[in-house]
Amino acid sequence: MTESQAPNNIDQLSTAPPCPVNDTRLRLDRNIAGGILSHPRSRRIAEEIRDLVNDVAWGRAGNDHIPAIRELVEELAMDPNAEEARKLGLQVKADLKDNQEVFESHVQTRNCANGACTRLAPAPCQTACPAGIDVPTYVTLIGQGKYAEAIEIIRRDNPFPWVCGLVCTRPCEYMCVRGRIDTPVSIKSIKAFAAERAFSEGNYANPLKAASNGRKVCIVGAGPAGMTCAYYLSLKGYDVTVIEAMPSAGGMMLTGIPRYRLPHEVIDREAAMLEDLGVKFRFNTVFDVDTTIDRLKKEEGFEAFFIAIGAQRCWDLNIPGEAEFATIKAIHFLRNMALGIRRRPGRRVVIVGGGNVAIDAARSCVRLGCESVTVAYRRSRDEMPADIEEVEQAEEEGVTFSFLTIPKAIVGENGRITGFDCQRARLVAKEGGTRLSPVPIADSDFIIDCDMVIPAIGQRVDDDIYPELKRTRRNTIEVASVSMETRTPGVFSAGDAVLGPATVVEAIGGGKRAAEGIDRYFNGIPQPKMPPVPVRRKRLGCIEVPAAAKMTLKRPEMPHLIPERRKTTFQQVELGLDEHAVQNEARRCLRCDICLRCGKCIAVCRDKMGIDALKLGYFDFDHPVKTDFRKIADRCIGCGACAMNCPNHAMTIKDKDGERILSLCGTILNRQPLVCCEQCGAVMGPRRYLDFVQKRVETVGNDIRVKRDICDNCLREQSALSGAEISTSPKMEE
Repeated sequence: MTESQAPNNIDQLSTAPPCPVNDTRLRLDRNIAGGILSHPRSRRIAEEIRDLVNDVAWGRAGNDHIPAIRELVEELAMDPNAEEARKLGLQVKADLKDNQEVFESHVQTRNCANGACTRLAPAPCQTACPAGIDVPTYVTLIGQGKYAEAIEIIRRDNPFPWVCGLVCTRPCEYMCVRGRIDTPVSIKSIKAFAAERAFSEGNYANPLKAASNGRKVCIVGAGPAGMTCAYYLSLKGYDVTVIEAMPSAGGMMLTGIPRYRLPHEVIDREAAMLEDLGVKFRFNTVFDVDTTIDRLKKEEGFEAFFIAIGAQRCWDLNIPGEAEFATIKAIHFLRNMALGIRRRPGRRVVIVGGGNVAIDAARSCVRLGCESVTVAYRRSRDEMPADIEEVEQAEEEGVTFSFLTIPKAIVGENGRITGFDCQRARLVAKEGGTRLSPVPIADSDFIIDCDMVIPAIGQRVDDDIYPELKRTRRNTIEVASVSMETRTPGVFSAGDAVLGPATVVEAIGGGKRAAEGIDRYFNGIPQPKMPPVPVRRKRLGCIEVPAAAKMTLKRPEMPHLIPERRKTTFQQVELGLDEHAVQNEARRCLRCDICLRCGKCIAVCRDKMGIDALKLGYFDFDHPVKTDFRKIADRCIGCGACAMNCPNHAMTIKDKDGERILSLCGTILNRQPLVCCEQCGAVMGPRRYLDFVQKRVETVGNDIRVKRDICDNCLREQSALSGAEISTSPKMEE
């Protein structure tokens, strides 16, 4: 929040929705502090419950906490000495019963889903990640040069950090608070560096897996969702077999993402890590053709199934000439290239669509030697769903874009395509719609000369595979969104088969949830009703960075292969950041897992102290103003009021080596020399603080404090001595 909008009351609670754990904690506090529990025994029990609930609320609880709370609550609810104690016990007992999942989530994840328990609020980047990766922790580890430890943290929630470091759509960066100051932290790129470094140094290791439990699970599809589910089930001790129609693992990571973005050897290495865990792969095996659910159950004893068949069918353009002339769907074109069929589709090619698949197809055509490549999209550049960096790189490589272009027909002669008949469009807002819609402009027809058209307007799930599963109106497989369980007992599903065409990291998140759901299914545990809360894996100390460095460090530019080279080879385009850039980038992190941007520090500095030194405009997402950490030192007096009122210990103040140092999550905002007492040498504080106090209090004695630096203790002693001298002196004669 901005300074003008910071809360006036520094004790004001967070505006987050109420959390049952926090509500229980506050109820216990009120009853104990209010003196309602008059009997000593009742008060003692309530205090013990309060301490245990505090542990749950602040992420310190273990597996024994909730059972211990239940025992004490039963004791309190049956207290024969006080009616008030019984009422409180019954209230807390009801809290535990009605909100069991929330209490257990606090213990297991060390996070509060809605941020009401301030010390456990997830960072925005972690909340935005579909896999729930503890971003602040691994970014800090990378900044410390601990790459293997960073990868170990990532793989607790995402088994494929190298893949995601190269192709993730980085939703975490869109929520990065650093972007409110200048630009988001380059989370994706530094993850790729850490993964490559860990692999190259031989430190990319699997966690220890549990002993075999003898249960067998079959996974259909070796894409990101299927391999993620296999990874986590294998760690839990299950015997996992993955059936895949293609000759190698990867799914759409392999067949839908070109090698210049995601080299195949990266996928192969990640898949090899699963094989090291004992996961078995059966390639070239088509589900519902080479094998079926019934055969897998009866002949091989599989007890649960995970369906991750993706969205392999393409939508047609449904325009004249499409059936008459030979076109090739973008997804088929990319798959052929992945399998080694790399023939030029035509001399002049038009790709229809505006997503990442369309851009991948266009850039691949350039590399195959097509003379002209045009992407025709019916909306404007701003509405284009493709990654902006991919679009810019495509333009550098010579791809032409035709925006506001509506397809009308594919034209040709003698069985060969000669052009793509189109119509200009304008965007209008339709009633009830949230997105501008293209409307044809009369008499605006034009033809793009071409000899091949590649539709890339979306994909859909193959409804011929396992048709018994209940489908949604979009023809995706219907599942419970938390557990990924279908309506067929023992069958789970995730990835594009559930979401429709989505991202790699979304598929990973679904595969992880499905593994948990399958484990609960085998153990007879009820499936959760609330979405999973991101797990805080660690709470590391902050990297110390001077305010000047925090402001001057800029997001590094990713070095790329030169366009001339990119046009003729499928070599990886992104060359990667160097180690110096990676560690500097990690130092830009604001550590939002610690600082909640509640504004209490701003309020106490401005309203209580009257200093108004903390210009932290990035605290307010809706009304951001310029933030400059360097300017805080100009007004800060080093009183420490902000640190004392910070609910999460994000703002800290300490005296070290003759200085008072004020820091916000490791960013050193102010350093001031300490003044010591001239008589006893005790630390009195910075000069600015002493001057501030002097102006607020009356001088004592003969202005001793003004003339000399003397602490309160020495001043009192000197005043006492002066008083004693006066009382023992002879009386003056009248």
